[in-house]
This record gives sequence, structure tokens and C-alpha cells, in this order.
Amino acid sequence: MLSKRTIHLCVTGGIAAYKAVELARAFVKAGARVRVAMSPSATAFVGPITFQAITGAAVLTRVLDPSEEMEIGHIAFAQECDALVVAPATANIIGKAANGIGDEVVSTVLLAANVPVVIAPAMNTFMYENPAVQANLERLSSRGWRVLAPDSGALACGHVGPGRLPEAKVIVEATQSLLEPGVLKGRHVVVSAGPTREYLDPVRFLSNPSSGRSGFEVAAAAARAGARVTLVHGPVVLPAPSGVEMVPVVSAEDMRIAVTTAAQHADAVVMTAAVADWRPENRAEQKQKKSGDRQELRLVRTQDVLAGLGEQRQGIRPVLVGYAAETQDVLNAAKAKRIGKKVDLVVANDVSQEGCGFATDTNQVWFVGADGEEALPMLSKSEIAQRLVTWLAHHLESVQ
Repeated sequence: MLSKRTIHLCVTGGIAAYKAVELARAFVKAGARVRVAMSPSATAFVGPITFQAITGAAVLTRVLDPSEEMEIGHIAFAQECDALVVAPATANIIGKAANGIGDEVVSTVLLAANVPVVIAPAMNTFMYENPAVQANLERLSSRGWRVLAPDSGALACGHVGPGRLPEAKVIVEATQSLLEPGVLKGRHVVVSAGPTREYLDPVRFLSNPSSGRSGFEVAAAAARAGARVTLVHGPVVLPAPSGVEMVPVVSAEDMRIAVTTAAQHADAVVMTAAVADWRPENRAEQKQKKSGDRQELRLVRTQDVLAGLGEQRQGIRPVLVGYAAETQDVLNAAKAKRIGKKVDLVVANDVSQEGCGFATDTNQVWFVGADGEEALPMLSKSEIAQRLVTWLAHHLESVQ
């Protein structure tokens, strides 16, 4: 995703510094050339040799480093890259950057920066919520820096609240979104993801094994491409993609209402969600006790969300994309679904194949459209999402 990009990572002295090791690895895995600068206090948490081993590049730890200063190393570090990423960003470095102070290597690098900057705060909840820290973050944001919100949860100090360093994937996606050309800039894309649940009683429900990963990857890719993204999702355990509006739902009817509402002013709708086709005719108000050896369950059809959008569509907007998870005769089923539900593209896959379908990181799909079908090789769901975003951009341009 970041092939041929150079990312310089600035690590400062918080307990989350150890997570920067994973972040450096994630940038390398995404194809970037990575180099690291560490504040003096950061080296108390993680050794520079660790980052050097991961990135294959020397780590900048001092402003006056004899091995660097023939080229004024801290200036080159600040400017000879595509983006600077500060993670974790302590209250101390945030204050220095906001007020133009350069008294060690990272703060001096940030003073000289003339490239996009992503800053990921991580600290104690009370420190993060301190008005001075918030004012400094607002100042940096007003200068065009991309300031990420910290995650909430249990912190090293024992408190529970905002202050955790965002997941490495979130930081990588935020960095990429700064560097991509924005092929969906100005567009509104609605994505559905994950399973739905149809409750039989307060503790039992009908559902499926969808993890929501495909939809979350599509939402993330669309956001990176500059779109305003609304992600309507069933019960999942995935981190929210950066810069995406999240709309949680539970049942198929919840999904239908939320997607239909969001689609009213959308340019495109991508339905990856595994929406239940059936629901119990009656839902018990209390947990049903076991009785006898057999129990009959009557089911009724849920409303088809994608077909409803196809019926309601006026003209060519929104562009509609559906997903088809099949176990046999995949292409013919996808072609029938595209025509029957009046959609523009069906992304079809055989969930019976190893490495495909539910709860996997990879998939092998066909893009089935009015002009024919394209077979994609086995790819990561992230790469498939990126290719779908490219298709959306071209299709929206062609029907402008």
C-alpha cells in the first residue's frame, strides 16, 4: 500500500514506545522505506538496535551525531521523506511542537518538517484531557497536521479511558490517506459489513460467521481515497477504520433502515454484509426452557436490503455493489444476482474454498458487471478492497 514511499517515524518516551516497534514493522510490511528517530527518553523504553533490525536503517538519536551531521542529519530526516509519523506522541513532544521548541532530536526534526505529519497521542487520560494538551493539539491540527484520536481502554497507569496508542493498522491507514491522490474525493460511499442477528429469545439468535473484515477494508480503502464513508455494521470485534462514520446495528431490519437512510444522498453503496434471509416469526420475551426432544421453529423472510435499493433507485445513483458468498456455480449465481437485484457490480466468491470467505484475511473473487466478469487471484481482503475502490472511481467517472 505504501510501495515506493519513505516514512520517517519519530518515537518519544511513553510506555507505548514498545508499540512503535509493531508500527515500524507494519510500515515495512506495507512496502514503505522506513527510518526511525528516537528522543532520549524513548531509548529508555526501547533500544535503537531493535528499530534498526526491523527497518534496516540507522536510527537517529542525537542532534549532534557525527555520523549524520555532514548532511545535517536532523534536517535531512525531517525533509527527505513522504511523511513524518510521531507515535507515541507524549504531552511533552506535543507541547514542544505546538510552541516551536527544539531541544532534542525529535522536537528539532519537527521544527524542520516540510512534509505531511501524522501525530498519534498516547498518555494518561487526565494528561490527554488537560486543556493545555488539547489546545496544543488543536494548534497542530490547524497547521495541517493529522492528529489521531487515542483509543480508549485500560492504561498502564491503571486508569480506564482515552489515552491508548491507536492500533498500528489505523496509523498506517491514516498515513496512507494523506499520500494517496484521492480518487473518491467529494464522494459519499455507504458500506455495510458483518453479520446480523435475529433473536429467538433474549439470549439465543440466528446468525452467520461473517467477521466484517471485507466491509471494514472497503470502508478504509474508500476513506483513504478521499470519500466520506458511512459504515453500517453488525456485531463485530474489529477496530474502526480511520476517518469513517460508524453506524452499529443488530438485526436485518436495523441494517435495512440504516443503509436505506444513508443511501439517500450517497454516490455508491457497497453491501458486503451477510444479512440474514430469515428471522423467527415470533420472538420470545423470556429465555425459553428446554422441553421435550424436539421443537419447531417457524421462520419468515426478512426484507432484501440490496434488492430494495435497486428497486428504489432513480436513474444511475447510487452505484450499487453487492457481495455474493456462494458454495457452487458461483459465476452463474452472481450474474443472476446482478440482474435480479438491479445492481451494477457483484463481487462473488466461493466460501467453500480454503483461504476464502468468512473470517479469513484473504479471498479469491470475481468482479461480475454488465461488461462481463474479471477473475482476481487469491489476494488479501485489503488489496481486493483497493481494487474495488479503483473500479468505483472509474465507474462513477464514466456515469458522471
